[in-house]
Amino acid sequence: MSCNSQSRLHMVYMSRGTSRTALVLSSNLLASGSARQEYEVLKLNFSQIFTRAREARRLSSPCRLCPRTCGVDRIAGERGYCGAGPEPTVAAAVPHFGEEPPLCGAGGAGTLFFCRCNLRCVFCQNHQISQAAVGSAMTPRELCEAMLRLQSQGCSTIEPVSPSHHLPGLLEALAMAADQGLRLPVVYNSNGYESPETLDLLDGIVDIYLPDIKYADSENARRFSDVPDYVEIAREAVLKMHGQVGNLVVDLNGQARQGLIIRLLVLPEDVSGTYQTLAWIRDNLPRTVTLSLMAQYLPLHRGTEFPPLQRAITQEEYDRAVDFAWDLGLEQVFVQDLESRDVGIPDFQVDNPFNWC
Repeated sequence: MSCNSQSRLHMVYMSRGTSRTALVLSSNLLASGSARQEYEVLKLNFSQIFTRAREARRLSSPCRLCPRTCGVDRIAGERGYCGAGPEPTVAAAVPHFGEEPPLCGAGGAGTLFFCRCNLRCVFCQNHQISQAAVGSAMTPRELCEAMLRLQSQGCSTIEPVSPSHHLPGLLEALAMAADQGLRLPVVYNSNGYESPETLDLLDGIVDIYLPDIKYADSENARRFSDVPDYVEIAREAVLKMHGQVGNLVVDLNGQARQGLIIRLLVLPEDVSGTYQTLAWIRDNLPRTVTLSLMAQYLPLHRGTEFPPLQRAITQEEYDRAVDFAWDLGLEQVFVQDLESRDVGIPDFQVDNPFNWC
């Protein structure tokens, strides 16, 4: 695998009117949407973003930043289900070359990997930071400096990963960064378990939403991620995200500027409910909405303890999911090679958690 490729996970784009055979031969297909050379990012100014940050701080004590509404006093140092404290903890701020191609560009996506999580996925590939103590506290000023550093390194986007429980500090950092010259699109990488109040605070700040829809069955969500109300909440969140930013928009270089990309990780024996979710998307969103059908599942963390998650998916399982999306008339889908699943597995206990070569 070349270390100079833009998307190191061999993710390609299929759209209707292009044969599947041609798609697997191409790695440079552009996302659809209005191709614009310029697109306004960070539409709010310092004062407006900082006002949102103060509101997020208010939502943190008693904490209702996420749908668990655990009610702890985060400002006073109490910790709820996610385990997050009053200030953000971050495990890495690095260029990431494994995201969907419109998010990466030549310089990668400027990812900020936040610690802790409001889910407990037994197969989480980031379990070192989502469910353990790896990572360090960062002030909003330090977060701001990390964003500007990623921009100076040539990253195409700024992408906070699983940030909702650290929203007050993130918004303060974005306010400062916008005031100091941050001009990259902000990508909100989310597990999908988001509250409407939190999403309201992000309206006009987030340019691109990148949510998962992990499940279509509440029992599977409870068993494998300890979140029985996931399905309805994630679906409502995705609809709200689309209402804010619409379909994916790229510039003339194929780089994402605004919009929604929905990620669906295909799990063994369709534990993920991929078929039901695809049908729901067809019925509730434009058929031109951009999807990312992910083939990279491996039984990491505790996955081997929970059949049928103890194995990787097969080529047949993945191809059937892709064909189903195609048959439903969904027009914009990123697909992956199964070989990519061994690429980009992080180790957050080292300085550079990703090895793309």
